[in-house]
Amino acid sequence: MSAMKTPLNLLDTSIPTRHIIWALAWPTILEQILQVTVTYVDSAMVGSLGAEATAAISVTNSTIYLVNGWMNAIAIGFSVLMARNLGAGKRDRSQLVIRQALGSAVVYGLLLTFLFTIIARYLPYWIGAEATVRTLSTEYMTYIALGYMPNLMMITISTLFRCSGDSKTPLYLNGFNNLANILLNLFFIFPIVKLGSFTLPALGLGVKGAAIATSISCSLTAILLLLSLFKGHNSIHITLQGNWRFDRQIQNQAMRLGIPVALERSTLSFGQIFFTKMVSTLGTTALAAHYLANTAESITYLPPSGFSTAATTLVAQSLGHEDKALAKRYADSCTILGTLLMSFMGVILYVFAPQLMGFFTQDAQVILIGTKVLRIEAFAEPAFGLSMLVFGVMRGSGHTKGPFLISLAGMWLLRLPLAWILLHTTNLGLQGVWIAMMSDLMLRGIICLFSYLKGSWLDSWK
Repeated sequence: MSAMKTPLNLLDTSIPTRHIIWALAWPTILEQILQVTVTYVDSAMVGSLGAEATAAISVTNSTIYLVNGWMNAIAIGFSVLMARNLGAGKRDRSQLVIRQALGSAVVYGLLLTFLFTIIARYLPYWIGAEATVRTLSTEYMTYIALGYMPNLMMITISTLFRCSGDSKTPLYLNGFNNLANILLNLFFIFPIVKLGSFTLPALGLGVKGAAIATSISCSLTAILLLLSLFKGHNSIHITLQGNWRFDRQIQNQAMRLGIPVALERSTLSFGQIFFTKMVSTLGTTALAAHYLANTAESITYLPPSGFSTAATTLVAQSLGHEDKALAKRYADSCTILGTLLMSFMGVILYVFAPQLMGFFTQDAQVILIGTKVLRIEAFAEPAFGLSMLVFGVMRGSGHTKGPFLISLAGMWLLRLPLAWILLHTTNLGLQGVWIAMMSDLMLRGIICLFSYLKGSWLDSWK
């Protein structure tokens, strides 16, 4: 753990703004690249089992995204509160927040496991998956849910580190998580593993094996992150001797920050579930193309995700330090840089759409459909990037209601109604669904631009 030293002083105005932003952003971007790489490899491994296996994961994908959104909401609520106290110089209070966060991760993680092992039995039927896909989908969701407690612990501690200004520790340990996931996938998904001239026996569990590998790797990473928190040398180092009793005030403050984030993710995820249900009426090929195109598009999120995370941390600590000018300077720089990079990634998405789809599957029809919808989505990337950056700024300022309301408008007032209309009045098929998605993302970007320029987010903590 010696590499994980004291993080940069984010409030030191003698250091150029761009240096601090980049120091926070690049480890997060690299971490995201590793995670997307694993998602790509994971999807390719499962995709090699056939379209039914890919469709089985697609059925649960929106629901898993929903749960991950709730987990991130819990993590953000406590982490932004901790960052505020760090910025204000209240280290003892920030450590108390961390202990409350860890206890909450255990309780909420176990509740999520209980709830979604039950939901897994019924979700594929409700989505309308074909009979051959339902059993695979239920098994996949069940084994993912069994790992929710360590997964929530992993997400929470990683977010705490980032909001303290240490984005390298999550990079190192989540990098381990990704590597472990790939290696375990090999032995859990396939019946044999070839290593050069050697052939090793494996479990051959297929789709279920991919979920088991994910849960095991999350558990191992959560343990390493806990050790880093207790044994490492950093500004959020804690000990077992501190106060671990339930603190109603901290819990209420964290929930006031986290609940709008959870509602935002719920708004998007429930919308995605309805979205997936619409797509499932187009058949297994369209469903597989939809899932793989979404996976391919995730590469474009990497630059803005890193700058959005940096914006949340920097704005939270600056406003905790009661320096609005510094918060605004950080916010402007992160928003401009992140949006420019997202625009560039949109060009990459358009040009290399066939190659991105071809990485996951050899099915020519899936590749053809996926290429068409990715090229539609490419035009929305600048607006989508802007919304991601503004959302990061708003969360850091404590204005977590803003992203929720904007997401609500885009998903439920535009994307879903327009998708339904295009599906039932045109022959566009999956392309019509993705035109609706593009329209939603562009609307979010426009609203975010006006909300950001208004500047009221600087006083939202009050």
